[in-house]
Amino acid sequence: MEKKRKRKQLVQRAEERKPKPVRGGPTRTGNVKDPFPSHARPTPEECEAVRDTLLALHGIPPELAKYRKLQPLNDAVQPESPEPVLDGLVRTVLSQNTTEANSQKAFVSLKSSFPTWEHVFGAESKDVENAIRCGGLAPTKASCIKNMLRCLRERRGQLCLEYLRDLSVDEAKAELSLFKGIGPKTVACVLMFNLQQDDFPVDTHIFEISKTMGWVPSVADRNKSYLHLNQRIPNELKFDLNCLMFTHGKLCRKCSSKKGNQQGKKGNDKSCPLLNYCKESD
Repeated sequence: MEKKRKRKQLVQRAEERKPKPVRGGPTRTGNVKDPFPSHARPTPEECEAVRDTLLALHGIPPELAKYRKLQPLNDAVQPESPEPVLDGLVRTVLSQNTTEANSQKAFVSLKSSFPTWEHVFGAESKDVENAIRCGGLAPTKASCIKNMLRCLRERRGQLCLEYLRDLSVDEAKAELSLFKGIGPKTVACVLMFNLQQDDFPVDTHIFEISKTMGWVPSVADRNKSYLHLNQRIPNELKFDLNCLMFTHGKLCRKCSSKKGNQQGKKGNDKSCPLLNYCKESD
């Protein structure tokens, strides 16, 4: 009996890791308009093909896989407790304009210096700056965090963002956007990673790769690319595709840099698999 149970669990886990096929077209909640309605890329088929190509090449990085939407296999298997939304928001703020290693060090240092967010709220700004200095831009980020906590205390009476889990995408986005210094990319990251909502953040890597492949028009900026890609990419592909494009952008300069952009359009070098998907954009 024990052997059968273990074999069944292994089969279930293997099935869980398999990428699910795309059954429907792209969907997006809310009344957000696509800034490029005549730009018919990416198609759902392209999104799925790129997802599968990058998944075979990189896999989902462990530090991102923990946020992946996973349903419990059965009633006896409980999912891991999610990271508190406030922790996720602060972690995302600390990740701005620095490396993952430095932002992680800054977050660990902040949490070890101040056991609770109440302690951060009551601390002097200089002390918060010192705790996160290894992550860079300490005065700016400390000011953002302190302002965020102050605003949250004034509006909600407590330093907790778990109520966002019960809101729609648009409602949660509106709430997060109220905090000074919290921009669209940070909001989108919290939506996707911490609130498990179907959203597609666009950072520099994803922006450059999208332009290289012609998924957005050449005139698109990052904000309009975010709006367009969220309309075009099927919800069930957004998390995996976002993590994989982000990872690939860090590792492959051929398709994410401006120099690589030109190589992708004009050269014959096929060492990067995404060059097979490159087409001229409008």
